[in-house]
Amino acid sequence: MRILVIGGGVGGLSAALALRKAGAEVTVYEAHPASGDDIGAFLTLATNGMIALAQVDAARPVADAGFPLTSMRVTGTDGAALATVPLGRHDEPLARYRCLRRAELCAALRAEVLGRGIPVRHGRRLVSVDEGADEVVARFADGDGAAGDLLVAADGLNSATRAVVDPDCGPPRYAGQRVFYGYTTTAFGEPERIEMIRGSAVAFGHAVSPEGETYWFARVAGAALTALELAGGSPEAWREHLLPLLRPDATVAADIVAATGERLMATNASDLPPGGRWRTARTLLIGDAAHAASPATGQGASMAMEDAVVLAKALRDAPSTEAALEAYERLRRPRVELNTATSARLTASRAPARRPGTGPAGVPDEEVVRTLDWSTPL
Repeated sequence: MRILVIGGGVGGLSAALALRKAGAEVTVYEAHPASGDDIGAFLTLATNGMIALAQVDAARPVADAGFPLTSMRVTGTDGAALATVPLGRHDEPLARYRCLRRAELCAALRAEVLGRGIPVRHGRRLVSVDEGADEVVARFADGDGAAGDLLVAADGLNSATRAVVDPDCGPPRYAGQRVFYGYTTTAFGEPERIEMIRGSAVAFGHAVSPEGETYWFARVAGAALTALELAGGSPEAWREHLLPLLRPDATVAADIVAATGERLMATNASDLPPGGRWRTARTLLIGDAAHAASPATGQGASMAMEDAVVLAKALRDAPSTEAALEAYERLRRPRVELNTATSARLTASRAPARRPGTGPAGVPDEEVVRTLDWSTPL
């Protein structure tokens, strides 16, 4: 099977690895002219994401690119700890939560893709898709085109392919929060622990890297930042916006933001309404292109990795492409739409992504593990 993967980010690269393992001939087409090395925002990969990567033999390089998180502490506005819980499968090195910059994750996945002989074509911005009885053809802005048996679109929240698959879909919706990310050169906190602060006006989280940097995010309710504000905003302006919101609380959040230099970014939290169309006969949306959630659950990358494995297994095991795509959607839609709804609820409440309990947080259930297990038929 010849498969065109549109998008060279987390979802597309994960899909390329999984589809190649399933025996497909895969080529990745990425709109940007180069891989890029900007600092970008950071993310956490949960245990389910690491388990998915293990199925395509990529858990080790990704684990090496980031640092582990083995516990989560939740604190209140007075700085007192409300709960501390284990996080994920902290006793299994390759199934631990991982924290890393998105660019670092993509670099690790890209190295695996290229190392396995999978072509990645840069500067290929999709402009149209033509489906026929026997093949699908992607057309790119540079005049180039490519034909395959299946097109897998992993081109993100602002997917160009989504309008082809679901012409009635609307744009991504604003989830109600501005999200800020930053890095300091000073350590605030303990290694391997993510701190979640239930602030009076801001939901705040931070973790310390082995190099002593503090990675942090802040989620602030309010009107969406305009395109002009996003383009013209500076680290100084974002600090001035955040500090008055953080200083009333007796936590380290204001100190962390004050200690942040130029490495401070802002974006709007967005998601896609559940229920959209994911596929045609020869085109399938995966990852954020199909089911983007606001960042409150921290599951975007992990869900895309799950998508990749389940799709590859479905194509491997089903008697036809149609049957494979039907099986894929039947398995994935309930899980990802639950994540979208959960993340929207947490965004509205400013609560931490996982409520404290007596057992480990973020451990996938047996059915999820079974579905991801490469040796188990779907």
